[in-house]
Amino acid sequence: MNRVKSIILSSAITLIVATIVFSMVIKNGSSNSPTAFSSLLNPAASNYLQRQAVNGVVTNERQNIITKTVAQVSPAVVGISVTEIRQYRDIYSMDPFWRQFFGDRVYNQQIKSLGSGAIISPDGYIITNDHVAGNAVEAIVTLTDGSQYNAKVIGTDHTSDICLLKIDAKNLPYIKFGNSDDIMIGEWVIAFGNPFGLFDINDKPTVTVGVVSANGMNLGSADNRYYVNMLQTDAAINSGNSGGPLVNSLGELIGMNTLIYTAQGSSGNVGVSFAIPINKIDRIMNELKEKGKVERDFWTGLKILTIDDQLSKTYKLGTSRGVIITEVQRNSPAQKAGLQVGDIVTGVNGFRVNDETTLGGIIQEFRTGDTIDVKVLRDNKQLIIKMKLEKMK
Repeated sequence: MNRVKSIILSSAITLIVATIVFSMVIKNGSSNSPTAFSSLLNPAASNYLQRQAVNGVVTNERQNIITKTVAQVSPAVVGISVTEIRQYRDIYSMDPFWRQFFGDRVYNQQIKSLGSGAIISPDGYIITNDHVAGNAVEAIVTLTDGSQYNAKVIGTDHTSDICLLKIDAKNLPYIKFGNSDDIMIGEWVIAFGNPFGLFDINDKPTVTVGVVSANGMNLGSADNRYYVNMLQTDAAINSGNSGGPLVNSLGELIGMNTLIYTAQGSSGNVGVSFAIPINKIDRIMNELKEKGKVERDFWTGLKILTIDDQLSKTYKLGTSRGVIITEVQRNSPAQKAGLQVGDIVTGVNGFRVNDETTLGGIIQEFRTGDTIDVKVLRDNKQLIIKMKLEKMK
């Protein structure tokens, strides 16, 4: 009898221990996992669970504001394949002597190029550079899902290097506009695009990360395009990135990748790249939507000359930066404003004037009817003269 009691007591204790162990497994949320249960008996299985937990923590820590922004913005980035028709003359047509025998022989040639763009509305408006698609006879836009669309050029502005495209699609992912006047030097930015046509490999944009290095950069002109008030970044931008979006860490569009500086003998990025600010793009884009072009039909009536060191010393101007007014036409906006020959123009509406090219680019920022503040140096005194930009007669 005593032996029977011992067996019953031993069985009861075993059952209690088993119940406690089973309860612990349930409490840890692993009652349905044979691996978890066996880990109580198998050290290798226990190590597996520990590794899984650590990997989960690391994965969560890898997710940051940059990775989340990339995931958010990437679907609204597109690759653009462009076909242009360019005319050229053969060697005999270029020489007047041979032209009289062979005639003026002009040929058309198809030129294909690649660029980038950003979808800015769910109904298919896309912004890119004029030098990417402004002269396109055909523009094929590729989305990140692999779908392709023929794009229509709504309008393009050669002067500002901004082009507006439209594809026939709806409910598209798009990038919201930020405020390029509210940018902090040193803040994180992300550049998206199609460098060297790599977008075509997997229908995904290339991503580079950097900071805003400087703003308000007046870079002069190239091919009659004026680059004024540009954003500078060290995010790597290369051939094919033109037209792609530059966004802040919140995923807001703050600029359009446009230019790079390269070392002599190199065509790659050296850490200095430039983007057109979004506030300027927004204004140009609205004009292109409404009119299909940007109208700059005003005049100033000024003739100017860049001040160099020699000119500054000869006339004791006291500065080697700016332009000197050499002629003011009668009944012109300049004469009505009170500008005079000999005045040294050093700034316009907060923009600093370095030379003729800079002033030409700054003036293109305004429209007919605008009144601008012209900062001049006259008789060693700083003056602010208001000039209204009148329509050219």
